[in-house]
Amino acid sequence: QVQLVESGGGLVQPGGSLRLSCAASGFTFSRYAMSWYRQAPGKERDLVATITSTSSRRNYADSVKGRFTISRDNAKNTVYLEMNILKPEDTAVYYCNGESPWGAKINYWGQGTQVTVSS
Repeated sequence: QVQLVESGGGLVQPGGSLRLSCAASGFTFSRYAMSWYRQAPGKERDLVATITSTSSRRNYADSVKGRFTISRDNAKNTVYLEMNILKPEDTAVYYCNGESPWGAKINYWGQGTQVTVSS
């Protein structure tokens, strides 16, 4: 059974930092590309960052380039999102998800972790 458990969110002032974690189980994590998504109130869920299974490539949404860093630890089945220079517009619920080597996305979403950027 697939499980994705996001953690590390919270309330932070503009300019601050947070590190999110996503613990995965129920699939062969080391073979999957992993991504972080976010969903702000009243908006669709958007892709934030993606990392390949071997960490050879990382891609970011334009809105977070230079501020966010995605990484992973295949030994711990965990993917991370380091977020720096946070802005109020980064406020959202953050989720992780994965894509198999054959291109299938995981048909499961965890509960997400709330990030609120406010003074």
